[in-house]
Amino acid sequence: MNNDAVARAAELLRAGELVAIPTETVYGLGADASNPAAVAKIFAAKGRPADHPLIVHIPDATHLDRWAREVPEEARLLAAAFWPGPLTMILKRQPDVPDAVTGGQDTVGLRIPNHPLALELLREFDGGIAAPSANRFGRISPTTAQHVRDDLGGAVAMVLDGGPCQIGIESTIVDLTGRRAVILRPGMLSAAEIGRVLGRAPLAADDPLAPPAVRASGTLEAHYAPRTPLVLMPDDSLPIALRNAIVQKERVAVLAIHPAPFEMPGVTWHVAPPDPAGFAHELYARLRELDALGCDRIYVQKPVGQPWQAIYDRLKRAAAGSGEG
Repeated sequence: MNNDAVARAAELLRAGELVAIPTETVYGLGADASNPAAVAKIFAAKGRPADHPLIVHIPDATHLDRWAREVPEEARLLAAAFWPGPLTMILKRQPDVPDAVTGGQDTVGLRIPNHPLALELLREFDGGIAAPSANRFGRISPTTAQHVRDDLGGAVAMVLDGGPCQIGIESTIVDLTGRRAVILRPGMLSAAEIGRVLGRAPLAADDPLAPPAVRASGTLEAHYAPRTPLVLMPDDSLPIALRNAIVQKERVAVLAIHPAPFEMPGVTWHVAPPDPAGFAHELYARLRELDALGCDRIYVQKPVGQPWQAIYDRLKRAAAGSGEG
C-alpha cells in the first residue's frame, strides 16, 4: 500500500465516506468521527443498533484532550504503557463529540491502533476515525481485507489492505470514568498487565464492587457469531458428542487444539494453535471457513484458564448469537 492510497483514503474520510482500515486486532469500518452524517453510514452499512457506541481511533495521545474532557492520571499511564496497542479506554467525553459516536452516553471510547497503515492514515487525516469492526453487526469480525469485501461489498468506498491482522480479536476495553478501573471487554492485553501499570488490579464488569457498566462495543450477549450453530464443548465431552452426531448422520465441524482422536466420517476437524495468542490470531478466519462449509453444527473445544479469558469471551458470545439467519 503506497502513500497515494493513504492520501486517497484520507480524502474519502474528509468527504464523509467509509474506509475500511487494518488494525492489529481486526479490520475497522472507518468514518470521520466528528461528522454525524458519515458516522450514520457505519450504522447503515453494518445494520448496527443506533445506541451501540463506537470506538474512536486517534493518531497519538496528544489527541486525548480533543475527545475527553476528563483524562485521569491512570489514563495517561496506560496510554504511555500500551499505545499504540490493543487497549481502548472509556473516558468522559467532550461536549462536542457527536451522540452518534457515543450512543448518547456521556463517555467515549478511544484507542491508538498498532498497525503502520492505520497510523499513517490517522496522521494524514489528523483527526478521530470512528471504526467498529468492518462486518455485518453481530457476525464474525474480519481479519483480512477479503473478509471486509465479502461482508460489506459496495457499502465501503475503499478498503486499505494491510494483510492479516496480527492479534485477531478485538481490543481490551477499560472504563476509567469511576474511582477504579473496570474491564468491560477482555482482550489479549490482560487485566494483570493493566494492573501492573496502575498499581492495583482493575475490576471485572461483573464484580459486585464495579459500578453499573456503560455500554461499550462488543459487549452484547450475542456477538461475533457464525450462521451455523456453534457449541462450546469441554474436551472430555467432545468425543461423545461427535459419536452421537455421526450416528445421527449430521455434518459437523470441529475447532480444537488437538488432532481428531479417531476417524470420523462427516466431520471436518481443524487443529488450532495450542497457545492463546496463536489461537486468537486464527480464530475468526477459521470460524469463517467452518461456517462456509454448511454443516449442521460447529463444535469448539472450550478454552479454560485465565490466559484464555478473552478467547472464551468471544466464543461464548458467538455461541449465543449463532444459528440465526
